[in-house]
Amino acid sequence: MNIDIELDTRGLNCPLPILKAKKALSSMSSGQVLRVLSTDSGSIRDFAAFCKQTGNELLEQQTQDSDFIHILKRR
Repeated sequence: MNIDIELDTRGLNCPLPILKAKKALSSMSSGQVLRVLSTDSGSIRDFAAFCKQTGNELLEQQTQDSDFIHILKRR
């Protein structure tokens, strides 16, 4: 998968990972892909809800050790 921007929000708690992702997405073109790294366990449901509300596509979510990885496609 081609990642256009990677955003490291590890160590930040809700709502900061979502707010930083929203800012990054606003600077991206339609169809570009954003990868967000987080350590906030609530980010799994937060990013799912965020994508549902904003119309951005949630391509993938995974957990690696203590990291939660979210891959979003800009609408």
